[in-house]
Amino acid sequence: MEAVSTSKDYFPLIIQFLVAGGFVVFTLFVTHILTPRIKSKNKEENFECGIASDGNARFPVSIRYFMTAILFVLFDVEVIFFYPYAVNFYQLELEGLLAVILFVMFFLIGFLYVYKKGALEWEK
Repeated sequence: MEAVSTSKDYFPLIIQFLVAGGFVVFTLFVTHILTPRIKSKNKEENFECGIASDGNARFPVSIRYFMTAILFVLFDVEVIFFYPYAVNFYQLELEGLLAVILFVMFFLIGFLYVYKKGALEWEK
């Protein structure tokens, strides 16, 4: 016979959400009340690792930078999908090996496409 969930089974979950939400509201409220209200030019100035600001931060950045970052994230996320395969290596047997080879081939084709398009060349 299957166990039927009732509303009382969700009570601990509701309490946990209420406590977490209450903590967030309490923290925001208390920090707003206790924060000193001192305004000065020095306080309003940007601060970057102890180095004085020099010039305007709004300058154009090459699209190559963003392409490289996106490609890094794409191929880095690929590695995450190898972990479940490595954990279940013996249970997956030949079918799992073929699935991983197919997975790697898709990413290898994508990598070759990106390489042919010149997206990995920093300077042209």
